Amino acid sequence: MAAPVEKDILDRLRRIEGQIRGIQKMVEEQRGCEAVLTQIMSAKTALERVAAEVVTGSIEECMTDRPPRQAQEEIARMVRLLSRTA
Repeated sequence: MAAPVEKDILDRLRRIEGQIRGIQKMVEEQRGCEAVLTQIMSAKTALERVAAEVVTGSIEECMTDRPPRQAQEEIARMVRLLSRTA
């Protein structure tokens, strides 16, 4: 991954880490289920966006740095991984 993309991903992950800490605090404070669940869904969406960025970067890398056959295999492996987590 290129350095600016890597920095962006790390920044996003740090924000998500803050969200998770906030959720933990909400649970400790016994905040309402709806408020906690809303924050959990927000963190989940943020993680999905980071995953999409990582996959996009990896696909771009495959397409430029690897022979076509190897790139196809790597992309197929990523698709299988994503379909397992969906």
